Amino acid sequence: MAQYPDLSIPEDGKLVDNITHFARALRRAGLPIGPGRVQTAIAAVAAAGFERRADFYWVLHSVFVNRPEERQVFNQIFRLYWRDPRYLEHMMSLMLPAIRNVAEEKAAEAAAKRAAEALTEGAMARERPQDSRESEKTEIEIDASNTAASEERLRSLDFEQMSADEAAAARRMLARLALPVKPLATRRLMADPRGQRPDWRRTMRAALRQGGEVTALHHRRPGTRWPALVVLCDISGSMSQYSRMVLHFVHAVANRQGQGWAKVHAFTFGTRLTNITRHLRARDVDAALAAAGREAQDWQGGTRIGACLRAFNVEWSRRVLGQGAVVLLISDGLDRDDPAALAREMERLHLSARRLIWLNPLLRWDDFAPRARGIRAMLPHVDAFRAAHSIASLESLAEAISDPQDRGEKARLMAMLDH
Repeated sequence: MAQYPDLSIPEDGKLVDNITHFARALRRAGLPIGPGRVQTAIAAVAAAGFERRADFYWVLHSVFVNRPEERQVFNQIFRLYWRDPRYLEHMMSLMLPAIRNVAEEKAAEAAAKRAAEALTEGAMARERPQDSRESEKTEIEIDASNTAASEERLRSLDFEQMSADEAAAARRMLARLALPVKPLATRRLMADPRGQRPDWRRTMRAALRQGGEVTALHHRRPGTRWPALVVLCDISGSMSQYSRMVLHFVHAVANRQGQGWAKVHAFTFGTRLTNITRHLRARDVDAALAAAGREAQDWQGGTRIGACLRAFNVEWSRRVLGQGAVVLLISDGLDRDDPAALAREMERLHLSARRLIWLNPLLRWDDFAPRARGIRAMLPHVDAFRAAHSIASLESLAEAISDPQDRGEKARLMAMLDH
């Protein structure tokens, strides 16, 4: 039977204000809650009444929780806001860091920290006097120096385990990351006095202007051009948190001048393919991702990797991969479609790209093995297979891009398939 917290309705009777503040705390903790859902929750609670204490919990749960991973945050904030009269003190204690080795405990810790930050911030805002003259005697100072994560620790921290403040700091670090790339040599030759190849045509033309006498030998060298970057980002439910962080990084790459990329194209996919390239051109990252979220209607939905890759290969491959672009595929590879069709589309994508790099958050586990059918279908058709669960893993992308003939990587991929 489902378990729910033992609640007590606030005695002040300001139920609408309390539900509104409760929704704000959930939003600060990372749940996507807007004014419309707050109004729905108030109307639903009014319709359900309070004959049973469980009704209040489940009505709010049905309105505010859409994904399984949001339940822990909801339960933490609900328990401490609606039940415990001294929730502020409990929240302060929850903000103290703890080290655990089990993945479930880490998830619970992250949920508790996010709840702590959301509720303590809201409580401070509610208790702060409107007139500064009224607060001249009482001031509360909290020394959070011991709880602040250093940048070195933040680099290796899993995106899924970050608190709200840690996620904000991680986004600022991602905005400073660079993804340099080497220029590509072309078959077209260009004039260069230090070039290794003689330019006989220019030499003879110059000689004709001198009455047929060759006074100088002109040279040329192969030209260079910058490759394009194409990002295919999985935005299904299992990839939501990682996709948001990666898209912050892609936005920084797309808007940083002098980094070398000719163009940066970005696509999202879940149950359908969506081109968000034009949205990432906005200078403000929040506005860019908000517009991309409105464009991609399948955010946090299901996954059809094979069908979405087929749509890309048919509709966009010739347009964006014609000049030997580097492709970043961000996905966990958990697909329920036909693995044979997925393998065909991956092979076609691999043949069209200059280099295909697969970023998979599942590689954060030391005992990872490609047992899923989708992963086994995709793995033979990539040039590099890297993790994408932390800032440090994204920093290693430059190494994967700059080494186009890494035979050791291919051997490692084949060994994984034989495991």
